[in-house]
Amino acid sequence: MRAVPSWAVATAAAAPVLLVAGSTVAGSRQPPGYDPVRDTISELAGEGATDPWLMAGCLALLGCCYLGTALVLHAAGLPSRFLLAVGGMATIALIAFPRPRVGGSPAHGTVATIAVLALSLWPAGSALRLPRAVRREVAASPAGTPPWAFRRPVALAVTALLLVLFGWFVVEVTGGSRTGLAERVAALAVALWPLAAVLSARRAHRDWLARQPDPPVAGPARPVSPGRSGAGG
Repeated sequence: MRAVPSWAVATAAAAPVLLVAGSTVAGSRQPPGYDPVRDTISELAGEGATDPWLMAGCLALLGCCYLGTALVLHAAGLPSRFLLAVGGMATIALIAFPRPRVGGSPAHGTVATIAVLALSLWPAGSALRLPRAVRREVAASPAGTPPWAFRRPVALAVTALLLVLFGWFVVEVTGGSRTGLAERVAALAVALWPLAAVLSARRAHRDWLARQPDPPVAGPARPVSPGRSGAGG
């Protein structure tokens, strides 16, 4: 079973920190009219924002965190890793399509939708059948089942929850007054799950190592009898 490197844990843990710290610091730089409950994170990196590079840089790093996790999280299987990588690339691509000062942007909306959907659906990807090229011991725990984060009921439940949060955000966009709050809750939930998945995979790997039989210990070499050292006569 493949181990998850320590840097992957740090990378996954950095994602929610970047999201919360970046939006908080960037929000504090905005004029008094900015309301984090009403206004979205995209506005912090959009046209007309004060120091938009702050939030843009955090989005770039956030996307890199998702890409790094997708690179090494073999226990999730290829479908999940692909979706997580797509979500990471779309998060980075948001920088190229900032939200305009007035009105909406079809390009920004499209890229943001791809990012949210990919990052919401990637947990369910682990519930799909793994490709034959992936050996069972790569994705399975010692008990013969995947790590808890990648078991079918858990994976599907997490995706369902993330889609519900995304639906709440859509409802707020179409006519609510808590758009910023809905976006922040959904984005934070999305950012926390890769960390939970990495920790789950590392725990399964530790359990797998603990159940491996100890290698045989070679005993001391037997002394050779003088009478048998030479040829018989």
